[in-house]
Amino acid sequence: MYIETRYQNGSDSLTHGVYARNAHGQEWLLRAEKITYRTLGGSLDFYFLSGPRPKEVIAQYQGGIVGLPVMQQYWTFGFHQCRWGYENWTVMQEVVDGYANAGIQLECVWNDIDYMDQYRDFTNGAFNFPVAEGQAFLKRIHAAGQHYVPIVDSNIYAPNPSNASDSYATYARGAAMGAFIRNPDGSFYYGDNWPGYSLWTDWLSPAAQEFWTFELTNWYNDIQYDGIWIDLSEASSFCAGSCGTGNLDMNPVHPPFKLPGEPGMVDYTYPEAFNISNATEAASITSASMAQASSVSATALPSTTPSTAPRTVSTPGVRNVDFPPYVINNFLTNHALVLNSIAPNATHNDEHNTTEYEMHNLFGLQISNATYHALLSVFPNKRPFTVGRSTFAGSGTVTAHWGGDNNSKWGSMYLSISQALQFAIAGIPMFGVDTCGFTGNTDYELCSRWMQLSSFFPFYRNHNVIAAIAQEAYVWAGVAEATRTVMNIRYSLLPYMYTLFYDAHTQGETVMRALAWEFPNDPQLAAVDNQFMLGPSLLITPVLEPLVDTVKGMFPGVADGTLWYDWYTLENVSAVAGFNTTISAPLGHIPFYVRGGSILPLQQPGNTTATSRQNPYALIIALDAAGAASGSLYLDDGESLVQTATKYIEMSYIAGAITLNITGTYPSTNPLANVTIAGLDSTPPQITLNGDALAGTSTFSNGTLRITGLETQTQAGVFTGSTTVMTVTQIADGQVQAMPADGAADGQMQASPP
Repeated sequence: MYIETRYQNGSDSLTHGVYARNAHGQEWLLRAEKITYRTLGGSLDFYFLSGPRPKEVIAQYQGGIVGLPVMQQYWTFGFHQCRWGYENWTVMQEVVDGYANAGIQLECVWNDIDYMDQYRDFTNGAFNFPVAEGQAFLKRIHAAGQHYVPIVDSNIYAPNPSNASDSYATYARGAAMGAFIRNPDGSFYYGDNWPGYSLWTDWLSPAAQEFWTFELTNWYNDIQYDGIWIDLSEASSFCAGSCGTGNLDMNPVHPPFKLPGEPGMVDYTYPEAFNISNATEAASITSASMAQASSVSATALPSTTPSTAPRTVSTPGVRNVDFPPYVINNFLTNHALVLNSIAPNATHNDEHNTTEYEMHNLFGLQISNATYHALLSVFPNKRPFTVGRSTFAGSGTVTAHWGGDNNSKWGSMYLSISQALQFAIAGIPMFGVDTCGFTGNTDYELCSRWMQLSSFFPFYRNHNVIAAIAQEAYVWAGVAEATRTVMNIRYSLLPYMYTLFYDAHTQGETVMRALAWEFPNDPQLAAVDNQFMLGPSLLITPVLEPLVDTVKGMFPGVADGTLWYDWYTLENVSAVAGFNTTISAPLGHIPFYVRGGSILPLQQPGNTTATSRQNPYALIIALDAAGAASGSLYLDDGESLVQTATKYIEMSYIAGAITLNITGTYPSTNPLANVTIAGLDSTPPQITLNGDALAGTSTFSNGTLRITGLETQTQAGVFTGSTTVMTVTQIADGQVQAMPADGAADGQMQASPP
């Protein structure tokens, strides 16, 4: 998918898009005057998207071609914690307790491959992750409104046929069903992965979905997970070709590479500038790293599987899918297609004997799709939650995505923004990265900044590698404090974020947005990759480099009269059009701003999304230059695939009147606690609600009116009724009234002189 915006020197810009529908290996060369499209096969099937605005191109692509993003369950927008290296259920409980003791929200805990019995899917290690102990753990966290997601790898272990004790029921069932990819001669294709020689499910086989659904359902009977994390779905193999064929009795007992933490593999990498901020510790680390390097043997671990493949010359007239005549510029040795994955000549079980050459790039989409539909059997009429590593056009209709194995570096944090925006275009808005970094060791400063940045990503997860230092948000007191601050903001914004997702799911709107998409006529914004917007109303300007306490950022639209308000003070920002503004950003503070003309629905944050949903609402109304604002709120039960009732509230503030147009029947009895209006010139001296004196309080300072304590007077629910209109009208003498459209007393708010 390619998007281009052409600026018109003062006129409205024009944006178009091109989508090439082809699953074969391919590469695009983008040059100033042309695009060269190269593919190893398939059809030249192009879709041209007319726009003419960036957001319209994206909506046309998603709504008209690949499908709209799947709607997520409400709880998935909470905070997730994972690590490769959680040794047992006791450690998992310690992590849960650590967040609780630190007063930091934790919605979901995850397991990497540690829980498995010898790295085999759908199993639990009898000693470190026994089923009975796991069930007790899951019962505790579920009772607390928390969740659990384990990893499931894309390969299925092939046991040693000469060793009865090595039997593996999942393999036996899949083999009996003929559910696995084969060699050209019809035998099973055996690659290599974490457990040893492995097979891969053939998603073109009629038996594939039945096999996958049974395995996930059967395992759920033991371990009551809440979603599934699919990994290695490129699909990844540690050897070249069907290396296990004829060798199953020599199953590798170790991957063909050293693992983090093993001798010679202690990771001494730290973020940029660590040697400045932690000079003494950095000196010790450098010494230890040099000592390790000098003692590491040059001999690699023995392996029974080949890991490289030679470059060959194709024979004219002979189709060689492993080594085609043209080689795309991938990063593997000799640009080989047979390395690190299922070989191109592997064959599927469909009537055409389709090869992996045609299907390779679809594996990630297919396994995510199969997992989605399997979870519908596990959780009938509940939105499945899956997170996949490999994606294709349309993956967003069934899965979320994370950015893969990044690094604990400032550069990785910087790139996470552009990653998220790319997947927003692709129709996968439920995107996040391994916060604080996966490989290497993070530090206090990087983790503090990153925990705050990722809090504005839809999928928010901290995850790192085995043998690196711990990086849970409670490890450092300063990181814990920064995280508490921003986590409360995130949880208060969940109604806004959930509404954005509903609009993405139904209309192809974006959730995270490039500044250039929201303000498409300003060419200066085209290259901005260090800021982003969350929906139409919030501008995020994070610190992305070490050892600084300020950040520079653009305030788009200022030249055309757009107003911006500081989130923390709601004071109007003074910015010069076309120039970066230097913003104070001490460690522990992330600057972000509310766009004038916005109404934000908020909820008082709880310790989980479930408790937050039970709390009172609040409204922030940030007026534009004309004194107006608008916003929306979508409500449903937060989990059902097919809703029996929903509610959509359109909110506006025009000419001194707040109007709530409520459509739908979803029962919502939460009261309204606070209303805050920024950008006013003055405040009425007296305020009443429903014709009565205000039970709460109101204050006015620096152009902002804050009305608090409205819970009692809205205790029946601020959004009750199928259609209700509440207005607040400013009268010439300073009087302000509020009345429903039918003239009843419900919802009246008045302010008048004494």
